[in-house]
Amino acid sequence: MRILFLAPAAVLLAGCSSIPAIPPQGSQAIFVILETTDLHANVRSYDYYKLASDASLGLERTATLIRQARKEFPNTLLLDNGDTIQGTALGDYQALVAPVGCGQPLAIYKAMNALGFEGGSVGNHEFNWGLDYLGQVTASRFGAEGASVRAQPCAGPAFPVVLANVVDARTGVPLFEPYRIFDKRVSATGPDGKSLATTVKVGIIGFTTPAIMGWDRRWLEGRVRTEGWRETAQRYIPEMRAKGAEVVVAISHAGLDGAAYVPSMENGSLYLAQVPGIDALLLGHSHDVFPNAASKTAAFNLPDVDKVQGRVHGVPTVMPGLWGKHLGVIQLALRHDGKRWVSDAGAAKVKTRSIQRPDRSFVEPDPEIAALVKAEHEATIAYVKTPIGDTDFRMSAYFADVGDVSAIQVVNQAQADYVRRHIQASMPQYARLPVLSMSAPFKTGAAGVADYTDVAPGKLALNNAADLYLYPNDLHAVKVDGATLKAWLEKAAGRFNTIDPTRSEPQELVNTGFAGFNFDMLTDPDVHYQIDVTQAPGQRIKGLTWRGQPVRADQEFIVATNNFRASGGGGFPGLDGSKTIFASPDNNRAVLIDYIKSVQHLTRRANGSARSWRFAPVKTSGPVVFHAASGKLALAREAGLAGVSLLKEEDGGGKGYALYAIDLNAASASPAGRE
Repeated sequence: MRILFLAPAAVLLAGCSSIPAIPPQGSQAIFVILETTDLHANVRSYDYYKLASDASLGLERTATLIRQARKEFPNTLLLDNGDTIQGTALGDYQALVAPVGCGQPLAIYKAMNALGFEGGSVGNHEFNWGLDYLGQVTASRFGAEGASVRAQPCAGPAFPVVLANVVDARTGVPLFEPYRIFDKRVSATGPDGKSLATTVKVGIIGFTTPAIMGWDRRWLEGRVRTEGWRETAQRYIPEMRAKGAEVVVAISHAGLDGAAYVPSMENGSLYLAQVPGIDALLLGHSHDVFPNAASKTAAFNLPDVDKVQGRVHGVPTVMPGLWGKHLGVIQLALRHDGKRWVSDAGAAKVKTRSIQRPDRSFVEPDPEIAALVKAEHEATIAYVKTPIGDTDFRMSAYFADVGDVSAIQVVNQAQADYVRRHIQASMPQYARLPVLSMSAPFKTGAAGVADYTDVAPGKLALNNAADLYLYPNDLHAVKVDGATLKAWLEKAAGRFNTIDPTRSEPQELVNTGFAGFNFDMLTDPDVHYQIDVTQAPGQRIKGLTWRGQPVRADQEFIVATNNFRASGGGGFPGLDGSKTIFASPDNNRAVLIDYIKSVQHLTRRANGSARSWRFAPVKTSGPVVFHAASGKLALAREAGLAGVSLLKEEDGGGKGYALYAIDLNAASASPAGRE
């Protein structure tokens, strides 16, 4: 099989006439940086949870955009931002079920190598399976505790992986190469208007979110530590410039956050952009598309952020979403001053290119990608078809924002059952405390109309469990008091906008800036509470009771959750790792699978109807609306949701969503048998 694209244009210039050491002053070149981010092991345009093709995602379609960009621009540099190896059943299969050997690259890296990626960095999810696995699959030989030191690197990416702000806890040495500087051959135009071949010295430096220290504490604590965004950049970027880097590209696995700077902040890219010497900034992690003139994302409307032209503190900046849906493109205008190439930030052009065409069709996949990973793809499909039980009801997240717990209750039941059994066997000091469980609807349409949990009635297999529990989290249990429990629910209620009952025009119920996976909820027949969306965030939880009695501020509970939440993920008050009483060696999905195997037959009455929360009743002068996939109203009826109606089968956005309304007064009712 031939290798895709063989190499970027730089290699094709190798056969050209001699390259001048220093091009003439006034020479110009257009240098284009291409970015992928948050691919999450989506090599193929395929949904392993639904066992169906999905044309809206996949590196095999991004490959078509890459090929088109390389034809359009003679000088390109293809980089990846991280969160590359985890996120689909394929990633799980290669890490946990049939772990790749040292001589075998991951499927995602096989595809990236064939596409000629020239550099990349590391996301938070790269750490999900520990340092030894990460060192193996990235072909690295770092010597941090918990990682094998191999005489020779294993098979992995055929491009440098750089990361500057994660260091060995003992030595302070960066875990990966902090940066790489290399000569990039380019075609340029001399001051006489004639073409010439020359080189640009390019430096790439990587950063990842320090939040990894909480999210993957069991792998990282005592082995590595993170260093601050700004401090790390201030250390290395002058060093890169001193070593001759003419173009510096910062690969930041983080979004933007206008909060006051602290070195450990999750999304520090705003402050990274303030460090002098960065010519291009590549963002990731937050799964947004930037630039985006229409975006209402708060961070994109901060001072010194230009969401139209793609600038952060004047630095050309791009973020191409997730799952290969977009390709980031930064077109730098370089001019030679007689000594070095200089980038004109004002003349840069920044955009993202979508695999979806304006007519809503999608670009064709590159067939050679599918051929490359055929064996891994087919093995994953065979694995996820393993049966585990059955269900008599449809478990979906289309209406989770308005009370459907069909895709959430069984997760909570599995988590609570596991923790109760562990406490009874090994932690009798907590045996008197109630055990609750928190989970969230992980897929609520944020990444497109197909991005909803949807498990059909009938036989259940491993792929269905992966649809119900998307992430490779580990089960944790925390001990909290009633005040913290209420604060937890208050934070989760940030999923909703504040509704003014007197307004006659339509009001959007859901705050799309608040991720669905942070909408934690209880689904316990012993617990009840209301969410009053007419109140400001932090004042919405009303009537919180346990077994019919108000929850006291000092009342103690054990809550089953995941390591991400227990260690501070999402910024929930009181949850910073200090309240964890049990960190399970088992991940949440495995716990769910074992629970379904033990129950065997799931029913709506037993496993999909225990709503702990309802909206507080309120009459509104105008409609309260929300968006979900079209053609799904019957599911709301099946879930017993009162007050939900369809306004339009097409909401006007052109992306396949319908517009629904909810009557908050009717929605507060408790139909018989649904409590």
